Amino acid sequence: MRIKVEGGHALNGTYTPSGSANAAAACLAAALMTPHPVTLSNVPNTNSTAALLQLAHTLGAEINGGSGDVPHELISEQITKRHLTPATTGGMVGGMLFVAPILARRAFLRLEVDFPLSRVRTHLEALRDLKQDVVTSRGAIEVNAVRWDNADVLLSQTSVTATGMVMMLAVALGRETIIRNAASEPHVQALGKMLTLMGASIDGLGSNTLTVYGQRELVGAHMAIPADHIEAAAAAGLIALSGGRGQVHGVPHDSLRMIARVYKRFGLNLDLDFNDVFVPRQEPFSLSNREEDVDASIESSPWPGFPSDLLPLATVIATQAHGTSLIHEKMFNNRLLFVDKLNAMGAQIVLCDPHRAIVVGRSPLTGIYMDTPDVRAGLALLGAALIADGTSTIDNAQVIGNVFEDAIGKVQRLGATIHGD
Repeated sequence: MRIKVEGGHALNGTYTPSGSANAAAACLAAALMTPHPVTLSNVPNTNSTAALLQLAHTLGAEINGGSGDVPHELISEQITKRHLTPATTGGMVGGMLFVAPILARRAFLRLEVDFPLSRVRTHLEALRDLKQDVVTSRGAIEVNAVRWDNADVLLSQTSVTATGMVMMLAVALGRETIIRNAASEPHVQALGKMLTLMGASIDGLGSNTLTVYGQRELVGAHMAIPADHIEAAAAAGLIALSGGRGQVHGVPHDSLRMIARVYKRFGLNLDLDFNDVFVPRQEPFSLSNREEDVDASIESSPWPGFPSDLLPLATVIATQAHGTSLIHEKMFNNRLLFVDKLNAMGAQIVLCDPHRAIVVGRSPLTGIYMDTPDVRAGLALLGAALIADGTSTIDNAQVIGNVFEDAIGKVQRLGATIHGD
């Protein structure tokens, strides 16, 4: 999908983010933990969610509803498969969430992957900490399920999918399980809430140490997928960048406090209310608090820190702020490599290494042709295109819709001029 974005149009109005695709992925896996009916509302209509719904169906779930505002109903009387391939999982690491229902209900799993096993090292270490019988070979993982009484798991990384996988396994196979260095993002908390509705008992939700008490049989439940806080924060950033004013509706302010604090370092101010974010028309961005050799330093970190998914957009915001910023991607490799496209638009960015960039602002941007590598860069390049002089062409723009439902359409309805090829 290729889009053309005319720069210079302010965004104004109310933006309502869709349900979190990450929360939906975890809750879809949890729905397969029980043979009883489970309903999920506010499931985002995205490519990634559609792939996981297909995976749930492949594993034996009967899926009803899901059109418009009708909730999805999943009935998984049986798990019919114990062998997953890249064709069934779509090659997504998120498919590791479905390890839990298969082991819980079928006691054995063979998972073939088309990515290096190092990408799921945390998951494999956790399975071994739980005394599961794990055998790996090149491109394949086999696990025989083993029940346990007490376990203490230390995750080597605060992985969202590893935390979710262990939570679900602990509910079904353990008696009492402590998970340390657990991820605590809003979508992990959503999974914990759903498991609790299904009959589980979990202490410490929202923290980095969880205690899960086993529940041999889970019941059916209804779960409303929470709004995506990343989409909400991105929308607020786009409105502010464009010079408009508006409101982002339906996201608890607790999930945006750190993001708003980091935005403020650039001179971008948000007003957080109970379930709304108000974006006033901004004064010119400026970095006023000098920190050593730069005016501001921004770094990604696990929740409740500033999310890695928003660091590319923060880089664009930095190009429009008077001063010098250090952008530090501490969690993932290569997520800043897209800055060459911003430089081609007129930004002044020095990529120190794959994890760090120095941004000198304020720089006027000019529209160009660019190809986006992923959804995070896609949001950033969309923001850059909205403020550029002239028209920008963004290729591979469909990646934004893989995670955020109708995000481009929502931005258009706020006043952006975007045309698809």
